[in-house]
Parts: sequence; C-alpha cells; structure tokens
Amino acid sequence: MRIQVDCYAGYRGEETPRRIRMATYKIDVKKVLDRWLAPDHRYFKVIGDDDATYIIRHDTEKLEWELVFYRAAGGFTGNDSEFGES
Repeated sequence: MRIQVDCYAGYRGEETPRRIRMATYKIDVKKVLDRWLAPDHRYFKVIGDDDATYIIRHDTEKLEWELVFYRAAGGFTGNDSEFGES
C-alpha cells in the first residue's frame, strides 16, 4: 500500500520518519524501533501514536513510500482493507 511519510532530516542528512499518512489517517511516529538498508530500499520499523507497529519501506530510486506490515496495538495483523483501500 502506498503511503506518504513526513520525515525529519538530522544533522547527517539521514531522513527519519515522523508522520505516516494514508487515506484519511495520520499517525505520528512515537518511536523508531529498527531500520535497515537494502540496495534500493530503506526500511523502518516504527511504533505509531496509536501504539500499532508499522514497517514502512522507502524506494530510494522512485522516492516512494509503502506500508509493508501493520500490527494493531492489540496484536492483530491487518491488511490494506482496514484502511479503506483494496
């Protein structure tokens, strides 16, 4: 699922996600749990202000963001249909 992400660029210029936007939802990032690099993508595992866990992927060539994993605060793993998209 494609998403929009607002980032903060630190003193090194590395972008860190601060807000995730999808459909009509806006989720502030409370904490970045992990981050890792692939040759053409950057991944971030974050906790949102809704206490859900998200893994988001940034395509560094296309400059696009995608939601690749979602788990609600209660532990339910959801899919795109929960956000009103198919």
